[in-house]
Amino acid sequence: MLVKLVFYSFYNRCSQVPSQYALFVGVNYERELRSVLAGELKGIRAVTRSCTEIERAQAMQVMQRPFLVVRAPGSGSEGTGDLLALRGDICFPIEVKSSKESKLYLSGRTVHQYNSLKEVGERCGLMPLYAYRLKGVRGDSWRIMRVESANLTGKLRQLSRKIPSLPLTRNGTPYLGWEHGMPLNRFIALVCGSDSPWDIGQSLEKTSFGEILIS
Repeated sequence: MLVKLVFYSFYNRCSQVPSQYALFVGVNYERELRSVLAGELKGIRAVTRSCTEIERAQAMQVMQRPFLVVRAPGSGSEGTGDLLALRGDICFPIEVKSSKESKLYLSGRTVHQYNSLKEVGERCGLMPLYAYRLKGVRGDSWRIMRVESANLTGKLRQLSRKIPSLPLTRNGTPYLGWEHGMPLNRFIALVCGSDSPWDIGQSLEKTSFGEILIS
């Protein structure tokens, strides 16, 4: 009897490891994205380690116009997303996802998350975003997609024309398609600077290699 109790205790502890590890990894990716959007040089360098010089220069623009990024209360539920990125001119609720697969289909709880984000976006005039990190790829591993919202005005309405929304399955259900998203460095260039190649090239000339290259 004692042997059985010891075995079951050991089994239960082991069965909890994957879920706890997944939660830990998810929080790490939230911190990674938060560090970049907050304009922290260390975080930007870590994310752009295997990117091209132009991609690094685009990402570096967030240092000039950083966001205040906070973890949303009740993270992951009721339309708040995981992170809130705030600046004087714009605000984004952001839901963070990661996977080894380029496509992540929504079902059950994740469908509820999407619908809640959409509802809050339309009620408050916001443009919620999904930040999707693909594991095991070189270059910019983050992709940004927006949640459809019908009540956007001003700058958010203009941005909605450039930021892709979540693609749809054959039956019209949204899903996360990494290939369909906007690279994080392009998103930063769009909301923090200029998205034109000419201005990015000028930014490269003005930025020393000591600031861009990974030490």
